[in-house]
Amino acid sequence: MTAHRNLGFVAAAATLLAAAPLSVIFERWTWLVQAAIVVAVVAGAAALSRLARAPLWGQVLAMLAGLTLALTWVFPGGTEFFAFVPTPATFAHFGDLLNASLPDMRSYGVQVPDVDSLLFLAVLGIGAVAIVVDVLTVGLRRPALAGLPMLAIYSVPVAVYVDSVPATPFVVGACGYLWLLVTDNVDRVRRFGRRFTGEGRDVDVWEASPLAAAGRRLAVVGVALAVALPLVVPGMTGGLMSAVGNGTGTGNGRPGQGGSPGRIDLFAALSGQLNQTEVTELVKVTTNEPAPFYLRFGVADELRPDGFRVRVPTGRPANRNLPDPAERGGRGVEQQRYRASVEVSKNLNMPLLPVYAEPVKTEDVGGNWLYDPNLQIVFSNRENSRGKRYSFDYVRSTFSPAALRAAPSLPADDPVLRQQTVTPSVRAVTRLVEQLVKGRTNDYDKVRAIYDYFSVENGFTYSLSTRGGTSGDDITDFLATKVGFCQQYAAAMAWLVRSAGIPARVAFGFSNGSNSGGGAYVLTNRNLHAWTEVYFGGIGWVPFDATPAASVVGSVRSAWAPDTDAPEEVTPLPGSTTAPGGADPSASAEDPDRLDKDADQGLAVGDNGPTRQNPVWPWWVAGAVVLLALLAVPALRRSALRRRRRARATVPTATTLAAVPGQRGEAREIVVGVDADRARADAHAAWDELIDTLVDFHVRVDRTETPRTTAERLAREALVEDAGAVTGVRLLGRAEERARYARDPLTGEELYPALRSVRGALAARADRRTRLLAAVLPPSVLLRWRTALTDRSTRLVTTTGQVRQRLLRWNPRRLLAGRPAR
Repeated sequence: MTAHRNLGFVAAAATLLAAAPLSVIFERWTWLVQAAIVVAVVAGAAALSRLARAPLWGQVLAMLAGLTLALTWVFPGGTEFFAFVPTPATFAHFGDLLNASLPDMRSYGVQVPDVDSLLFLAVLGIGAVAIVVDVLTVGLRRPALAGLPMLAIYSVPVAVYVDSVPATPFVVGACGYLWLLVTDNVDRVRRFGRRFTGEGRDVDVWEASPLAAAGRRLAVVGVALAVALPLVVPGMTGGLMSAVGNGTGTGNGRPGQGGSPGRIDLFAALSGQLNQTEVTELVKVTTNEPAPFYLRFGVADELRPDGFRVRVPTGRPANRNLPDPAERGGRGVEQQRYRASVEVSKNLNMPLLPVYAEPVKTEDVGGNWLYDPNLQIVFSNRENSRGKRYSFDYVRSTFSPAALRAAPSLPADDPVLRQQTVTPSVRAVTRLVEQLVKGRTNDYDKVRAIYDYFSVENGFTYSLSTRGGTSGDDITDFLATKVGFCQQYAAAMAWLVRSAGIPARVAFGFSNGSNSGGGAYVLTNRNLHAWTEVYFGGIGWVPFDATPAASVVGSVRSAWAPDTDAPEEVTPLPGSTTAPGGADPSASAEDPDRLDKDADQGLAVGDNGPTRQNPVWPWWVAGAVVLLALLAVPALRRSALRRRRRARATVPTATTLAAVPGQRGEAREIVVGVDADRARADAHAAWDELIDTLVDFHVRVDRTETPRTTAERLAREALVEDAGAVTGVRLLGRAEERARYARDPLTGEELYPALRSVRGALAARADRRTRLLAAVLPPSVLLRWRTALTDRSTRLVTTTGQVRQRLLRWNPRRLLAGRPAR
């Protein structure tokens, strides 16, 4: 029974490892702690039942009882006996948790907080899988089939996670499964009896057989290929290893692609799309509203020191009854109901649906799409907007300045005020806000003072070539330089409004596109836009677009947020969408004087003058440069080696010093001989260069020949038509022979000219392809690298074998040798 107990505990541990992919669903590790407790109780119940020699059905009942007790202790309902003995009310509590899990799954996006219903569902599933794995592994002795319930756990995050599940949890789960198979194999071999090698040697049970070692290697290779293959095979990156495509600034043509709504960097996606050189059609919208406002799809309302972030939305199915904004209507607030139809192109792929603010009814929107009434967005944790067609009714609200000025300030305990006025401390922003709102007594006048500050008259200009960002430093730089694009205007205004104690956030969507007639608008990536929304008591969220209207395609201005750069006599009507000067909004993009048309214009932080941006090279140019650099490495290596040998190939002769008087007065010369070690080294260097040259030009090299024999063979076969090369190769052979075997090496001969003559003769004899390869990819360098790699691999294998032999002496498998066989 000992082996069975060990195998049962390994099955329990493998189940926990197989549950690793659930880590991408939950925010915290509470689920793992609870699952570990439940699985440990199940494994203990199974071990006790086997100790009592219970049949298989008895073991199953014991594990079910252990699962029930563990769940009762981990998820108490308050009516248990001794904190872990369930009562009928406990099972009713479990039923309530299961019933609540379905709406909670629809309401919460990945990653999920610690919700009791979802934690109970996850832990219950892991405990049930632990029972099935134990029965298959220990009871039925079919551990290979245990991979199916383990795979069921992995399929849960794959089904609900919009992003691709990371590789690490998959590898952890696979290792658990392989551990289970190896443990079962060891137990089977131990019970079978003794083993013998092919030569008849007795193999101890603690030693791994060659077949088992090969199986382990194949398993490791299989897991590695399963993880690495999608990275290198085109078209397979959308599976296991697909990364979250949230954009980094330049984008890939799909803003905010993939990911849950709470993980998308809408600022990065917006910046990347606006900087695209191509115009890409994203959305077609048809509405019966004469002058619609912006079509929106996202909101960033969580302000941290590093900038605005998107909060994880929560909501209810969007195909049901949605909140009616009529209750916020009043004097000075006009509300009209309209209908719109949207067709999303295949170029827009994100878990958000573009809608006008305050939708009240949707059509052709499935139950997987949810509506967050606080953020006023439609999102999904399972689908994306690519290719969607849908319709919806919405309410358009317009406000008079008087109504907004009369709106009461929110009380200090209001949740919107507490959440939407959190602002990191930035001294420059605080001082500016104090100056702007000084003397203002109501929220609207404070907001208008901040809104009017972002005007051309105050030095603000529009440019796409500035660095994006919404952190405190970025906002400070923007307020100092006064150059930026829509995301910086929207984030800066929201930051300043929050500093004034008024709730504000940043909204994302589309400005009005080109009107194709009949209320149909075509929206492209050039229409992507960001603006500010401010909350007024009793009214709700009111949009303010601080970006200069003349710089935004399809800009919309209103009576409560007019164009501060327009002439004073131009006063737009409430809800008006006319651009300054009455020009067509779609035509403003073609103005040749727009600052953002100059892609090279930028602004250095802290400087008042423009600066040139560095050119952005396509990725394939960098790849080509890297490839060429790698291809040039062998040639550079060969050239460096030849220069080093050339410096040594000229053997100096003996040096004669000046005459000095002898003992009898006659003069005599002093001759200083050449260092023999240096002469030998120089001869060896020249000979090595000759051998490499022969390899480069595909001339046969016989390492068993003496230098003289090699020189004579070359003179007879390869250099017969060039007398100078024949003389040179014989000189090189004689120098190498003297360096190897003679007491005194050859001195006073010019070895490099001999090398040059031999190389020239071999090059003249070779064909064009051989000469090209000898210059670009020298075979001698490649052969030297291959030989070095082989030598290192051999040493590594030898060292690994020695270490393995030492470790086998302490292998835990030796402990099995002393156990009696069953």
